[in-house]
Amino acid sequence: MEIYVAIGIIALLAIFTVAQYNRLVRLNISVDEAFAQIEVQLKRRADLIPNLVETVKGYASHEQSTFDAVVSARAKATSASGVADVAAADGMLTQALRGLLAVAEAYPDLKASSNFLSLQEELSTTENKVAFARQFYNDNVRSLNEAVATIPTSFFAGLAKVSARPFYEVEDPQSREVPQVSF
Repeated sequence: MEIYVAIGIIALLAIFTVAQYNRLVRLNISVDEAFAQIEVQLKRRADLIPNLVETVKGYASHEQSTFDAVVSARAKATSASGVADVAAADGMLTQALRGLLAVAEAYPDLKASSNFLSLQEELSTTENKVAFARQFYNDNVRSLNEAVATIPTSFFAGLAKVSARPFYEVEDPQSREVPQVSF
């Protein structure tokens, strides 16, 4: 009888260990998948940029420094790897795109161009998808980091070769500024 109890306890411990291990592995895979989605959306945005730059160039050819900044930021964004590097490059590209769109504001003919409006709409849609992908990634990272830091899963993190992951943070000084409101 005692042997059956011991076997039962060992079986329960084995099942518990496998369950915790699998949970950590699944969370880790979810974080990898979420980061891949960010990269997919950033690639989509990067693919739009040459068309946007060429469209704006047709109307504002003397704004070369703005175009160069966008092209340089795009190059860095497409070659970045790792969460911190991708986030930094993403922030630089976002700032460069803001500069490009600010240039476009000064040209009424450009703002009325159907090609520019279409590209701007596509960029806006893509930016929303990028924001959602960032949020989804950070939600997955939070779940993984909680599991790695809390008992009992923290005991199995080493076994599963899983550790806490960094959040996706874009350094964007403009997003931290208080908006000016006047009536």
